[in-house]
Amino acid sequence: MKLWSSTRLPAEKRCAFSLTEVVISLAITSLTASVMVSSYVLSARSADWVAHSSAAEIAAQARIEQTRAAKWDTQATPIVDELVSSNFPPSAVVLSVPVVGTAPVYGTNITTVTLVSEEPRLKMVQVDCVWPYPLRGLFTNTVIVYRGPDQ
Repeated sequence: MKLWSSTRLPAEKRCAFSLTEVVISLAITSLTASVMVSSYVLSARSADWVAHSSAAEIAAQARIEQTRAAKWDTQATPIVDELVSSNFPPSAVVLSVPVVGTAPVYGTNITTVTLVSEEPRLKMVQVDCVWPYPLRGLFTNTVIVYRGPDQ
């Protein structure tokens, strides 16, 4: 005994979607679209943060190069030592990030020179680049190198 047969239904009822199927498919479609948009926003925000961080790293590396160019000659008479923290005061630098509008992004380079050992002579140079990121606060990129005197 057959309880239900599709041949008993008219043709227009056999081809149609039910309201439940339409609502579920719209829910799945809207969920997929919202996930795609939020993923795009998140990846764009992450790429922007990485651009700021990389620019701060480059600014800190530039200050490291300035300290490497400083003369520190222990064999000269008198001894020449330009590698001291007072020769490298904190400085504001423009970070090279893509900016929408006219306001540049600034970072502050703070240089610290520390004598690590007397024999052999060795100094540690630390450069901290402090930079702001909108709505997330301040961040710091640090570069540390060790340097011996000029030979």
